[in-house]
Amino acid sequence: MSAIASDLPRVIDTGLRPRNRRLLSLARRKPLAAGAGLVLVVVCVVALFAPVLAPFDPNEVQLGSRLLSPSSEHWLGTDEFGRDVLSRIMHGARVSLAAGLGAAGLGTAAGVVFGLLGGYIGGFVDLAIQRVMDALMALPPIILLMVLATVLSPSLQNVVFAIAIFVMPSASRVVRGAVLAEKEMVYVLAAQSIGASPKRVMVRHVLPNTMAPIIILASIAVGSAIIIEAALGFLGLSVRPPAATWGTMLNTGAQTYMEQAPWLAVAPGLAIGVTVFSINLLGDGLRDILDPRLRGSRG
Repeated sequence: MSAIASDLPRVIDTGLRPRNRRLLSLARRKPLAAGAGLVLVVVCVVALFAPVLAPFDPNEVQLGSRLLSPSSEHWLGTDEFGRDVLSRIMHGARVSLAAGLGAAGLGTAAGVVFGLLGGYIGGFVDLAIQRVMDALMALPPIILLMVLATVLSPSLQNVVFAIAIFVMPSASRVVRGAVLAEKEMVYVLAAQSIGASPKRVMVRHVLPNTMAPIIILASIAVGSAIIIEAALGFLGLSVRPPAATWGTMLNTGAQTYMEQAPWLAVAPGLAIGVTVFSINLLGDGLRDILDPRLRGSRG
């Protein structure tokens, strides 16, 4: 009896649920993406709880504490008005993440709708949609964004709308290509043969099977949107002061106080760089996981 028992495979109970084991396995296969995900979780927590975590009021002016270098009291120093830079970085994360997530979500959603309609219906509908997207992509991005931001007046909502228009054509192109491939699949033809309506085929059969490129595109679009918002803030076309945004902080630090107080430019620059780099690493990891051709790769 003992000999038979010894030959049986031993099952080790790790105490982890199947979902947790899958997440742990993904983290081991994609350590860079997992690390980037942790960084983004920290950034999101800081942005969400900035009013609680920030050591000072980000807009409190203290002229007696102007341009103080980093210290134990002010970890990232103070700016030209004596405002705590760390507190403004934390509150600026709220604007940058809101702009990134909002613009990427809105632009990707619009691109999915237009790409799905154009790719599946084809004909004049596809031609009209693609010509509009071509016209938007032909315009220099920074000029298009500057015109939109100026016409709409600087505010977070208008910045999100302007960036979403920039994101939409790329999303539409990617989704259209995926739909053109999917609509020739056997399961789509089978659904059409039994009388399924075009709307049902698009929503129930085609769209779910194009989610992998959509998720990857949306994750990368968030990073692009954060950079664009920072660029608009650098040009003075984002949220109005005294609201803290990484772009406006970088503008002040780089143009006016780079030699006298370099931390005013370094701090927001690092915040933008680390956040966008982490988003791109996470998007690259998602691509490797969701794309069957790259699923076995590591990194």
